[in-house]
Amino acid sequence: MAILPILCYPDPRLHTVARPVQAVDERIRLLVSDMLATMYDAHGIGLAATQVDVHERVIVIDVSEERDQPLVVINPEIVWASAEKVVGDEGCLSVPGIYDGVERSTAVHVRALDGEGQPRTIEADGLLAVCLQHEMDHLLGKVFVEYLSPLKRNRIKTKMVKAQREARA
Repeated sequence: MAILPILCYPDPRLHTVARPVQAVDERIRLLVSDMLATMYDAHGIGLAATQVDVHERVIVIDVSEERDQPLVVINPEIVWASAEKVVGDEGCLSVPGIYDGVERSTAVHVRALDGEGQPRTIEADGLLAVCLQHEMDHLLGKVFVEYLSPLKRNRIKTKMVKAQREARA
């Protein structure tokens, strides 16, 4: 298992739309393994392949308290979303240190393949529902800050660019 570099906003590669996975083979299983290692190493609860510069529809999530219940979601598709919405503070491994309110459905049903390529439907609410929606946005090339006002988004972009410049210096 390798720890993969995570792209940081405003990297333009974060806006790449991911293509469907054609086959859950050894290459995809290795990607999943590396993504899980990367997510756990970064203390995240979700990671989309887009964030590690792989533009295929693969997500890993673990919202468990003990961090021992990894969920692999390949080629996800929301087949139902609750009309009820909630605004919650979201953060992102690609936008470190930034948290802000984003409105999401409180529950979703997601059809996808698991890590073995088997079809499944995930019925999620609470944190898992929010996490699925957040990570699926990444597969569409969308970062959570895009839900914020242009003023907030520009402030975050400036802060991130400055932090990246200082890290390189």
